[in-house]
Amino acid sequence: MIRSADIREWRDHDVVDPKQHKIGMLEAVYVDTTTDEPAVATVRTGLPTRQRLVFVPLDEAVLGPDYVKVSYTKRQVRDAPSIGTDDVLPAEQEEAFFRHYGMAYQPGANGERKLARR
Repeated sequence: MIRSADIREWRDHDVVDPKQHKIGMLEAVYVDTTTDEPAVATVRTGLPTRQRLVFVPLDEAVLGPDYVKVSYTKRQVRDAPSIGTDDVLPAEQEEAFFRHYGMAYQPGANGERKLARR
């Protein structure tokens, strides 16, 4: 398991898929609000003048010498829900992110968000 303190040190490092294809650069980490463990990363992709942030789960992520390898293909990540580079994930879009990756979505008992940016 990747600890919160460890993954934050990898900001601006490459994020690659299982075949080592570069997806983009690690921009931020979102933690699961229930466990406070890293759950999702935002990856900066696109041309320098048209960048966006896409979301990728960190389950089974591996830290390499200069990269973070995720268990999803470049295509799947690039097709994931995205936000602008200065935005944060709106609460109403959390479920779409989970659905894109085939993951179950369960907000908090009182409707709290599942993810929080750290």
